Amino acid sequence: MGRTAGAALALAAALALTTSCDSAGDAVGGAVSSATAAVASAAEQKMDEVKDGVDAKGDVKAGEPRADGDRTVAEITAANPKDKDADYTVMVDFRDGDGKLLDSVVLNIDAVAPGKSKSATARSNRQLSGVTKAEIGRALRH
Repeated sequence: MGRTAGAALALAAALALTTSCDSAGDAVGGAVSSATAAVASAAEQKMDEVKDGVDAKGDVKAGEPRADGDRTVAEITAANPKDKDADYTVMVDFRDGDGKLLDSVVLNIDAVAPGKSKSATARSNRQLSGVTKAEIGRALRH
């Protein structure tokens, strides 16, 4: 968990000790929401660092998420339709059953041969509970 997410959760825990149950629940929910937004923003910034990337969201697919220890993982596959090797930078969004963003991660799939596919594993930054879906938020081929 990043420093921002940890600080937000610590603040929420402190508020929970000094407020009523309803207020504490709201504070914790707000802190988790803020931490999730911070992680998503960091993922977007990482995507923006890719130079000369072209939109390749159609080349990339997310597999079904599954638990792996205390994290959620999903296999991400990039299929290269071009005539030379390509690298992919992919932002994967983990969402709950209602579509609410739970977490975002960025991963690289390097040296995908022309006309071939290659996979990598997206791993959540924190423990996720309940029904979780993995979606491709953004994908760049470079």
